[in-house]
Amino acid sequence: MRLSALYRYPLKSARGETLQQIGLDKLGLQGDRRWMLVDEASGRFLTQRAVARMSQLSALWNDQGGLTLSAPGHSTLEVALPGADAPLRGVTIWQDTLRVPDAGDEAAAWVSEFIGKPSRLVQVPAQRARSTAAGYGRDDDQVAFADGFPLLLIGQASLDDLVARVGRPLEMLRFRPNLVVEGSAAFAEDDWKRVRIGDVEFRVVKPCSRCILTTIDPQTGERSADREPLATLQKYRAQADGAMFGQNLVNDGNGRLQVGMAVTVIE
Repeated sequence: MRLSALYRYPLKSARGETLQQIGLDKLGLQGDRRWMLVDEASGRFLTQRAVARMSQLSALWNDQGGLTLSAPGHSTLEVALPGADAPLRGVTIWQDTLRVPDAGDEAAAWVSEFIGKPSRLVQVPAQRARSTAAGYGRDDDQVAFADGFPLLLIGQASLDDLVARVGRPLEMLRFRPNLVVEGSAAFAEDDWKRVRIGDVEFRVVKPCSRCILTTIDPQTGERSADREPLATLQKYRAQADGAMFGQNLVNDGNGRLQVGMAVTVIE
């Protein structure tokens, strides 16, 4: 088995970046989901679930931790990493509330125009990260703005199995994994507990419950009228918490990943 693809999503629910190599830190892939859009009034997080056109928003991460924002019909904006004196904004993501640095009024005006309502752009430094979902992993496991865990892994054969059942091509980016593994059987990842990629070990902590976001075409931002592939997943991958596709991981230690690295199941 080998690591066949790497994806990073610097801004939660915006377009992903395809990578050949990337470093890991305490919160997963360096630069992954360290930024987020929130409703200005409530501080509630915004995603493609409610704002499908976020699929057309590009947010490229730079080595200083800032972003380059771009979207069709909008000028490009360079957003710097907020400094130590940046104002903090109270935000809510799922059941978590926290205070994180705000990127400023220029960025807010840009994202508000794109979203179509007053919005703010915020960033989470490592010292303000959230704990992972209770009941899974270890007490000191942390996550940035990903839904619940630092990393998501999907086997290529699992997608191939789903494509065969749906009867039409499906992009891996619909499912927003960080790591794609080639050479395993379909849904083999369901039975893994620990894996090693390169010099880094990962714990498999929880299956990923899928939502309406999987029905949004990552290229066009349009939702499928037949609710695919979610409808098919619900037929043969349903559990008590939803239709499962992919596994959430936590990395134990830092290091670097590169496409082509061997993937070894330890447990």
